[in-house]
Amino acid sequence: MPDSIMNSPGSLIVGTAGHIDHGKTSLVRALTGVDTDRLQEEKRRGISIDLGFAHFTLPSGREVSFVDVPGHERFVKNMLAGVGGIDAVLLTVAADEGVKPQTREHFDICRLLDLDRGLIVMTKADLVTPEQMGSSVAAVEGLRRNSFLAEAPIIPFSSATKAGLDRLLDALESLVDKPKKGARSDTMRLPIDRSFVLKGFGTIVTGTLWGGSLRVGDTVRIHPLNRDVRVRGLQTHGMATPAVSAGQRAAVNLSGIDHTEVKRGFVLTLPDALAPTKTLHVVMNWLVPHAEQPSPREDLLLYAGTSEITAGMRTLEGEYREGQSLVQLDLSEGALLLPGDHFVVRRPSPPQTIGGGTVTDAFPPKKLSRGKAAARLRKLHKGDLVSQLELFTSERENGRSLDELGRLTGRSAAQILAAVSGSQVLIVDEASRRILTRDWLARRRNALVTWLEAFHARNPALPGAQVAAARLGLEHSLASFVWRDFAAVQQRGDLIALAGYQPQVNKHEAAALLRIEQHFRSAGYQPASPAEVLRDLGTDPEIGRRLLERLIKDGRLVRITDTLVFHTDVITHIRTSLAVHRGRRFSIPEFKGWTQISRKYAIPLLEYFDHQHVTRREGDNRIVL
Repeated sequence: MPDSIMNSPGSLIVGTAGHIDHGKTSLVRALTGVDTDRLQEEKRRGISIDLGFAHFTLPSGREVSFVDVPGHERFVKNMLAGVGGIDAVLLTVAADEGVKPQTREHFDICRLLDLDRGLIVMTKADLVTPEQMGSSVAAVEGLRRNSFLAEAPIIPFSSATKAGLDRLLDALESLVDKPKKGARSDTMRLPIDRSFVLKGFGTIVTGTLWGGSLRVGDTVRIHPLNRDVRVRGLQTHGMATPAVSAGQRAAVNLSGIDHTEVKRGFVLTLPDALAPTKTLHVVMNWLVPHAEQPSPREDLLLYAGTSEITAGMRTLEGEYREGQSLVQLDLSEGALLLPGDHFVVRRPSPPQTIGGGTVTDAFPPKKLSRGKAAARLRKLHKGDLVSQLELFTSERENGRSLDELGRLTGRSAAQILAAVSGSQVLIVDEASRRILTRDWLARRRNALVTWLEAFHARNPALPGAQVAAARLGLEHSLASFVWRDFAAVQQRGDLIALAGYQPQVNKHEAAALLRIEQHFRSAGYQPASPAEVLRDLGTDPEIGRRLLERLIKDGRLVRITDTLVFHTDVITHIRTSLAVHRGRRFSIPEFKGWTQISRKYAIPLLEYFDHQHVTRREGDNRIVL
C-alpha cells in the first residue's frame, strides 16, 4: 500500500441527488474519471442501483470524495444510505426534463437530514435551447425557495462537452472553503455503507466517520454483532493513513472477520462506548398533510446513517400536528442512535417519504404519561447540553455516571465535564466518575448531620460512628464525596463524628477507663489479651469493648493484633530503643535480648514495626530504618 498520508484539512464529502437518468453518474465520471456504476446490472440497464464512490483532487490540492446515489424510486433506500454522512449535495436536474418526482424527493430528504450547503447542476446543457434551459431553471428556483440551497449557484453543465467544468470546479472550491459543521460528538462512530474483500488484505468496510477518531491497531466493536475486531489498516482517498478523524471517508481493513458477516447498516464503535436502543423520542417534520400521517398500527421504515429499520410511530401530543410533531418511535431492532442524529421515515408500500427529523432522547423513561413525555421532550429539544445534563442528572436520586450520560447525550466524558464546569446546578465526583446535583449534596449532608446528632445522643461516650454505618446506604465513593471537605464533620480512621465532638463519660466509665489503661501500662511487654483484661477487671464486656476502643482511638493504647494490645508508652520505648541501632541488621533473638520479651510477643511486634516502616524484614533478619 502507498505511504501513509493524512487528509488535508480542506476536504469535502459530496453526495449526488436527483431524478433517475438526470446525469449524476456521468457528472461524477466527468469530474473524476471514475465510473461509479460498478455492478454488472447497472452497466446492463444503464442506471445506478447501488452507491458508487469516487474521489479527486481540486486544482487547489484539496480533496473531494463523491458518493453517487441511485435516482430510481425503487432504490431510494440505497440513496438514503449514501447521504447520511455527506457535507454537501450536488443536486442534478436534467435541463431537458426539469424538476421531476425524485428531484423533489431527494431534495426533501436532504432538507430533512439538515444539510446546509450544496450546488445545483443543470446537466445535459448541450441538449437544450436557451428557452428550455430558462424554463428548467425557473422550476428549480421554485423548488429551492426558502431552503438551504436558496443562494446556491445554478451551474449549466455538459458531461459530453465538459462545458461549465471550470465554473463547477470554482464552485466546489468555494464549498470546501466554507467551514464545515463540527462533529456534534467526539464519540467514535462509523456507519458502514459497503463491505468487500480485497486480495492480500481481507475484509474491507467503508463509511464516513461521524465522530472521534480511528487509528490503525484500535480494537473496534461491530454492532449489532457485538463483536470486537482489530483495525489492520486505514485508507482515505485511496492512500494509506495511520488515522482518520470525524468527517472523513475511510476504508477500514478489519482482521478476524469475514466480509460476508458485515452488512450495510452495521456500525463500528469503540468497545463499550455506546449501547443500542429500541425506543426513541423525536421531533418529526412532516412532508405529508395531516390526513396522510401514519396510524399507530402502521409499519414504517426508519433510515438513519446507513441503516434501514422497521418502526412503529405514535404521537406524544394526543394527535399529530400539521408541520412538526413530538413522537415516539418503536424500533424492531436495536440501533446506535444518539441525540442530534437526523433520520428519514418512509412508507414501504406504496413507497413514499413522509417525513424525518431529529433524535432528541435515545433512552426515554418507560413509565411516563404522554403529556409528561412531551413536556420533557420539548425541554430536551430546546435546551443546550448543560440543561440536558441537568435534566438527566436530576432524574436519578444519586445522579448518573459519566458513561451513562455519554450514552444519553452522545457526548464524550471530556465534553460532559466541560459542560458541567459551566453549570450552577451540577457537580462532579471524580472518584466515582459521577455527576450529581448540588441540591443532592446539600440534602445528603443535612441527613448525615442529623444522623450523627442522633448517634452522639445515643452513644455519648463513643468518639464517633463507624464510617460504614454513616454511609446511609450510599456506596463508599459517594459517601466519601458527601463528607469530603465538609466542615461540619470530622473523620479519623474508620470513625466519623460531628466536628469538635468530645466523647462524654460518667464517673463510673471514667474510672473504668483509668483502670483499663493502668492495667496495660503495668503489664509492660507482656500484656494479657483484651478479653482477659476486661474479665479480670470485672468490666461489662460490651461497655469494656467500647472503652477499650476509645483508649485506642485516643492513642493511649496501641492495637498490634486482634488479641494483642500494648500501652503506648511501651511502643514508644521500643521505638526509642530501636532508633539507637538505626541501620543495623538484627535477628529475632537479638530483639528479644534488647527488649527482654518472649517470642510470643516479639514476632507480632516486629511485624507491626515492619508495617510502620520502623524496620524492614530481609529473610530471617531485619534492618532498623
